Amino acid sequence: MAKRSDAKEFYFVQLSDTHWGFKGPKVNPDAEGTLKKAVAAVNGLAQQPDFIVFTGDLTHTTDDPQERRKRLAEFREIVSELKVKKVHFMPGEHDASLDHGEAYQEFFGKTHYTFDHKGVHFIVLDNVSDPTASIGEAQLQWLATDLNAQPKDARIVVFTHRPLFDLYPQWDWATRDGDKAIALLMPHPNVTVFYGHIHQENHHMTGHIAHHSAKSLIFPLPAPGSQPKRTPLPWDAAQPYKGLGYRDIEADVQTAQYRITELPVVKG
Repeated sequence: MAKRSDAKEFYFVQLSDTHWGFKGPKVNPDAEGTLKKAVAAVNGLAQQPDFIVFTGDLTHTTDDPQERRKRLAEFREIVSELKVKKVHFMPGEHDASLDHGEAYQEFFGKTHYTFDHKGVHFIVLDNVSDPTASIGEAQLQWLATDLNAQPKDARIVVFTHRPLFDLYPQWDWATRDGDKAIALLMPHPNVTVFYGHIHQENHHMTGHIAHHSAKSLIFPLPAPGSQPKRTPLPWDAAQPYKGLGYRDIEADVQTAQYRITELPVVKG
């Protein structure tokens, strides 16, 4: 795939919800192979991205602290095979909600932070370490301080695991105080949010702020409210890896626009 050569334009890859450690052959009989296939697919891209971001649920939840660390270590080992070494991580609730992110931080560092790349300011928010699905006042104050240091017309991208808006709270597809984060972001005209958690592609606007969710790399989930329970969609042997994938995002910094391309784990 050809990428633009303008120095102020770039692209990155988003992967999400790998759930390393999940077992369920009716949902994904290749649970131990899908992440490795995704790593191979990204390594096989004709042009490597500027960086890669994993938007949470790196591992599948477990009550056993030793098993949690084992899964985090195994995940880290698998993704170390990526050619691109600039990789940004953030936790999902499966990684962090049971111990407030303690084990996650041992392997990947801070759960919320910022970085800048070619004229874009990136903000990683943690709305999972608090088991109430909140960002929390301390982190909101941190966000406000960071945003106050940015020009009003700054190009801002936010990465988060859960949606910041109320997509479907009945299924935990919301952030309790996400509206406060959105209110802090709203004065900036060039903000885009990329998140995971819902295991499917979804696009939503809160005012001028666009929110884009990513597919999962372990199993797809049903459309919000489409069935009584939030249960994974069964594996389709006729269409293996259906509903799974990752995306590349091409940034046009001059216009603060993002072109999203969804990619399958395995090409048919």
